[in-house]
Amino acid sequence: MNERTKFSERDPPPKRLLPLLERIKSAYLIWHGYHSILPKTHRYSLGNRIDDLFIQTIEAISAAAFLPRDEKLPYVRLAVRKTDVLKLLLMILWETDSLNANKYIVLSEKMDEIGKMLGGWSGQLKKQNQAHP
Repeated sequence: MNERTKFSERDPPPKRLLPLLERIKSAYLIWHGYHSILPKTHRYSLGNRIDDLFIQTIEAISAAAFLPRDEKLPYVRLAVRKTDVLKLLLMILWETDSLNANKYIVLSEKMDEIGKMLGGWSGQLKKQNQAHP
């Protein structure tokens, strides 16, 4: 038996994340693989900034997920803003040939899906907060 097997036998399986957190985590893991192969001209500037924005977006979504309904909206709005900036910066990487078209398409499709989910969540929260002031 190896260490990994011992670890998995003692601990319960990880809890499933919210679908939106699963999506942003999945997008970040893809980005993480791309970040290390960016040209040096962008890896430590734009690449690091994108990395920070991903983490800030994950933090905002995580915070919103566990707050009471009437406190969620500012964090969801923050995540929407961060996602919009991420999309723009990823586009800049693609336009400067620092990220090839296939990699850009994979990430931009995921980011569009995340943006739609965040927009839906934001709209739902606005309606709920108006109905229950």
